[in-house]
Amino acid sequence: MLAPVASASFENDIEHIEIIAATPVTNSALLARNLQFIYERASKARFDDYDVVGIARQAPQLMYRLFDLRVGLRDHLAHYEMLGLMTPEVTQGFRDVFRVLRYVSDMLGEITTGHPRTNESGYLLRGFTGTDNNTLVNYAFYRSGAAHHFRSGDVVLVRGTAHNSAAIARIGDVDSQFSHIGVVYIDPQGDHWMVESLIEDGATITPLAKALDHNIVRAVLYRHHDADLAARAAKYIFDYVAASHAKGGKRILYDFSMRTDDTRNLFCSKLVRLAYEQGSFGTFKLPTYPTHIARKNRDFLDRVGVATDLTFAPADIDMESGFDLVAEWQDYRDTAGIRLQDFTMDKLFEWMEKYNYRFEETTAIKLVSLLGRFSSHFSDGAK
Repeated sequence: MLAPVASASFENDIEHIEIIAATPVTNSALLARNLQFIYERASKARFDDYDVVGIARQAPQLMYRLFDLRVGLRDHLAHYEMLGLMTPEVTQGFRDVFRVLRYVSDMLGEITTGHPRTNESGYLLRGFTGTDNNTLVNYAFYRSGAAHHFRSGDVVLVRGTAHNSAAIARIGDVDSQFSHIGVVYIDPQGDHWMVESLIEDGATITPLAKALDHNIVRAVLYRHHDADLAARAAKYIFDYVAASHAKGGKRILYDFSMRTDDTRNLFCSKLVRLAYEQGSFGTFKLPTYPTHIARKNRDFLDRVGVATDLTFAPADIDMESGFDLVAEWQDYRDTAGIRLQDFTMDKLFEWMEKYNYRFEETTAIKLVSLLGRFSSHFSDGAK
């Protein structure tokens, strides 16, 4: 019995998706239908139906085809917005397609590297490093050389290994693969910084290399079309957070409420929103397509302090037509692990909704939580 030439059929599937993605549309219903077709075609792909050895040989090219497909779809967002086609169904369709194509690309990376695990080497790679096609670069930026350097105002979207990262990524009505976001600032001396808001520290400034070395599995680099606006945004937020850490300054704590209207405290996405709002003199407010937090069982949300039904989630930046996707990185040794976290968290939230499940807090957990929040007021030395 002859084995199927399945690597060719996998390529055919990608080609079919590419054709659908490139098909001109004139109404939102057709666009939503095309996106749904792409999502279903990609989500139903089973690698055991294909010639995995053949796929492994072609994996780098296939990964770039999927990446270029996502970049191409993102590049059409502004056009669809101009035509008034970005209905809630279309927006959801884009999010679903971006997510599933990223998963398929992850699996290609895992196949071509032989499915290694981080416990075999003991450490995660630093973001945007690695020799196994870990970093995929938008050709427009690769061609110009602009992808080789960070710029002030660049926005970095990441996903960590912690289980709470999976909860953050799945907390809204839209499943996402990211849990944190920050702004790059390059000072006059050329030093690179990440301005971000962390649960344990609040708003803080970290050397960029250290931030990219902080147990992350995914990282995506976005760049605003207006370089001057981006530079102003980065300078403003760097100075604002630096002043809060100076002598006599008031620390900016992490905001668990997820509200975007109060800037006394900041969660990670709200810090990015504040930076670009101030950098644009109030004319540019993120996000264009906010995440809804509409769960019937609000017990978990109330416990963590969420006080809104509409927020700026980290992954919402992926739908911003004013930002280009410059490069995307992943450590294939742990992408399967966070994929399992994602699916596990999906079921936990589903059971909370379906069976009214609730978390039980012991006295010890409450004490740790109280001390953790209290310590956020301390200096780094005191911590």
